[in-house]
Amino acid sequence: MSLSAAEVWDRLLARARQELPEQTFRTWLEPTAALSVDDRTIVVGTPDRFSAEWNESKHAALLSSYAPVALGHPVHVVFTVDEEREKKPQIDFFIAPPPPVLPERRPTGGDRATSTLDARRSTLGNAPAISAPLNPRYTFDHFVIGKSNDVAAAASQGAAQAPGKVYNPLFIYGDTGLGKTHLMQGVAHAMLERDPYTRITYIGTEQFTNEFVAAIQSRTTAEFRRRYRETDLLLVDDVQFLKGKETTQEEFFHTFNAIYEAGRQICLTSDRPPKEIPGLEARLVSRFEWGMVAHVDLPEFEHRVAILRKKAELDHLELTIPDEVLEFIAQHVKSSVRELEGSIIKLLAYASLKRGDITVDLAREALRDKLRSEGAVEALAVAARTGTLVSAPGQALGIPAGSPLTPFVIQQAVSAEWGVTPDGLQSKTRTKTLTVPRQVAMWLTRELLALQLVEIGSAFGGRDHSTVIHSLERAVAMMAEDEAFRARVEKVRRVLETLR
Repeated sequence: MSLSAAEVWDRLLARARQELPEQTFRTWLEPTAALSVDDRTIVVGTPDRFSAEWNESKHAALLSSYAPVALGHPVHVVFTVDEEREKKPQIDFFIAPPPPVLPERRPTGGDRATSTLDARRSTLGNAPAISAPLNPRYTFDHFVIGKSNDVAAAASQGAAQAPGKVYNPLFIYGDTGLGKTHLMQGVAHAMLERDPYTRITYIGTEQFTNEFVAAIQSRTTAEFRRRYRETDLLLVDDVQFLKGKETTQEEFFHTFNAIYEAGRQICLTSDRPPKEIPGLEARLVSRFEWGMVAHVDLPEFEHRVAILRKKAELDHLELTIPDEVLEFIAQHVKSSVRELEGSIIKLLAYASLKRGDITVDLAREALRDKLRSEGAVEALAVAARTGTLVSAPGQALGIPAGSPLTPFVIQQAVSAEWGVTPDGLQSKTRTKTLTVPRQVAMWLTRELLALQLVEIGSAFGGRDHSTVIHSLERAVAMMAEDEAFRARVEKVRRVLETLR
């Protein structure tokens, strides 16, 4: 009697479990499912394109080799994306499917609440009005609170409990990858939990601009305004991109007013506080500060450990990644929450490739590129404290071969090209002689080491992130305006890239 696709795959998996490391099996093969089988081929579905390509290159031939023994005849294993799961984010490959976000619920509060929900149901149909899908992981339950984000978290929960009343608007700012969007979407999830028919508009500033321009071109601005102004919750990411867009700012100003005056909630995120967004109209700055402005900062060590443990719990990796490995990652990866989570994914992939248990030594090998970048600021501090400056006349830009790439090395290379000193780049002096190379050095530090704004500011004499942002923007503008200047910067960059 012929075997079904599921039975064939179960036999091959049973053999694979005996041969492969447990974390490899759980990470790459356990989330798969047999889709079809014939005499020669079994087609296996994976959650996403990345895992399909990985399994095809790393495991397909090995699994095919098990077939003669496990099945009694050869079978070729082919991995493909399961179409029903293809739209899931890649990171969700490592977690179990989340529970439904919008359970059917009846409101409490008597006939009045029931009639309100019935009225909304008749208007919206049987589904909530959400302009863009929310990430199912971005709930308050999945958010790890620490000293760096406790104010923003408390304000977000307050806004969700009393939308349009307590913290309106809620303005969350901070560097990339620290959880601003998570908190903002957490407000949406909490409101949907209470009322599944809440109308939600979630959008980025660039998309708002593009849709507004399209509405003008197609003469559908009335429809555009109705769609945005009749929402219960407006979520807008990256409002710093409103700078310099006068017509868009005008439209956003009226949209903001309409929602605010209707007593509905507005949540905004940015990489800087309202007053530090260049080119933003004063009336918008004033409105953004009406409610609550909350900062999200870099997490400290204990907070980073807690974040990693939470991720391990969500991804069912408690038995796969030891605590000492999580602490090792937390000790060395400090730039953002996103980098922490990315380190876990990279470590899992590397362990699968090496077919070994996850240990601190394996983590050190897998994450060596991240560790080098994250250690750049520490290297600068040691150099400044000990006075061990990198210097060797005769070498390109004064940088000897074999030197590790750090912010201090970048400062020295730029200083040599512009005829100044590294101390001058770290000083508070604002003469043009120092300002231009300082801006170039900051830009190169961002490009080559991918450091966060606060880390760059620390490496250049303790400057705040708004000063760093201005310097990065000026460097880009100068390179766009002056081809000779751009060539000069690229020359320094090519030398520094040999140290990476």
